[in-house]
Amino acid sequence: MKLATVFAGVLTACAALFVAPAAAESATAVPVMPLGDSITQGGSIGGYRLDLGAKLRADGRSIDFVGSLADGPSSMPDRNHEGHPGWTIAQVDGSVTGWLNTYRPRTILLHIGTNDMYGSDPAGAPRRLSALVDRITNLAPDADVFVATIIPIRFADQTVRTFNAAIAPDMRAKAAAGKRVHLVDMYPAVAIADLPDGIHPNAAGYSKMATTWYNALKAVPGSIGGDPQPPAGDGPCTATPRVVGTWNGGFQGEVTVANTGTAALDGWTVRFTLPGGQSVGQVWGGTASGTSPVTVKNVAYNGALGAGATTTFGFLASGSGAPSLSTVTCTSP
Repeated sequence: MKLATVFAGVLTACAALFVAPAAAESATAVPVMPLGDSITQGGSIGGYRLDLGAKLRADGRSIDFVGSLADGPSSMPDRNHEGHPGWTIAQVDGSVTGWLNTYRPRTILLHIGTNDMYGSDPAGAPRRLSALVDRITNLAPDADVFVATIIPIRFADQTVRTFNAAIAPDMRAKAAAGKRVHLVDMYPAVAIADLPDGIHPNAAGYSKMATTWYNALKAVPGSIGGDPQPPAGDGPCTATPRVVGTWNGGFQGEVTVANTGTAALDGWTVRFTLPGGQSVGQVWGGTASGTSPVTVKNVAYNGALGAGATTTFGFLASGSGAPSLSTVTCTSP
């Protein structure tokens, strides 16, 4: 069965929000493409896009949802998207080139694969998603691509779990290879009780999705406007952080250390602060100590950096709240 275009009797209208009309979008608004199937379309209530847009505007962000479709209540200030009811990963892959060339999104929110779970080849869905993400990153290498694990399906939960378990390491590997791919663990955000028909969220479920997207976007500087966090340091090196992927109760971070001086470095030390309640666990490419701030020193193989050279270290962090790194500094002996 394909996802229904209209969720008759399932979704109810949300209260209207008074905001400026979409036609008045600022010329500097960040183009964000919600991409997927009917879960992205969201039926008559506008899906997660309604609450996500409200959260971003309340945060002072100027964003413009882009796409060839427009759905949601007439009072919704920004109704555009690329959520195609009933579509599979392969169908999105077949059309995404045109959409990217037309709308040139800065940020992409991808939730796709639900229709593949009860198609003829659910086992091949992770491979198809990997190819789709590669196509997107090749066509739009400067866009941040947020790839969500898909939300539950009441009658195919184990199939969904298997799919999500397969795509998570693949997306993290793409990020580790330098692609601007960010894994968003959406599955635990929505409960079966939030799915009146077993597939599509109700208003409460969509609100939970919006919160998860919002937290993921906030964790990636530049993805929703403003300049990316500038590198900081008191010596001839800089440290530039990014969040590689998020999941319920944790995230993966990466820091790029660069020698900005004219002489070679013989070792480096990076310090950064995590929000309260978060802590660093596993670290690779460095040796960590402390909790707030966290101090990471080079290991034997990446301490020596020639002029203009860079290296990276990564870590896993756990705790509540939106993942972020602040007060990032780099020093060298």
